[in-house]
Amino acid sequence: MVQLFEFAVAVITISVSGVMSPGPLFAANVAYGLKGGVRAGLKMAYGHTIVELPLVILLGVGALSLESVPQFRETVALAGAISLFVFAGMQIKSVLKKPSSIFEGRHGPFIAGIMLSALNPFFLIWWFTIGFKLISDSLVLASFAGIGIMFAFHIWMDYAWLCTVGFLSSKGKKILSSKNYNIFMIAISGVLVYFGIVFALETLS
Repeated sequence: MVQLFEFAVAVITISVSGVMSPGPLFAANVAYGLKGGVRAGLKMAYGHTIVELPLVILLGVGALSLESVPQFRETVALAGAISLFVFAGMQIKSVLKKPSSIFEGRHGPFIAGIMLSALNPFFLIWWFTIGFKLISDSLVLASFAGIGIMFAFHIWMDYAWLCTVGFLSSKGKKILSSKNYNIFMIAISGVLVYFGIVFALETLS
């Protein structure tokens, strides 16, 4: 039970970096949320899930087949550590830059959720590096069922965040220029560095 709790904390904390990061999905969510509110965020989360769930399953199958490879987990841990450091730097850089114009698009929030996930290189890189480390750890926790546990700890945050952004947008909150949001994301970047150090130490133990 303690191991499950620690894993949940790690997944949720690390996932914040991907879920709440400024990017095209976030910008589109703000734009659609101006009129659609929570419903727009929910539809966008549905579209995001359609892309994310199959990707996680495929990565899980790949990780499961590679578990027998010598030093596989050490390699994944090192790659995850490096990726966390890189993403932390990118996160800080992105929140300090002036926000770009909001993506509005001609399609609805559901289609936008699919397109802006499937065609977002940073989303794919996140899962192939940081996310792959979480998937590998989930296999150790509960074999293939662990992937479902990991995904459950991760996906609810997408829904909560996208719906919240949609709601705040409909109320006229200036999310993209929020000073508190930037401070929060910089703090999250610090947490990523911490987990990067933890992952790096795994390769030495």
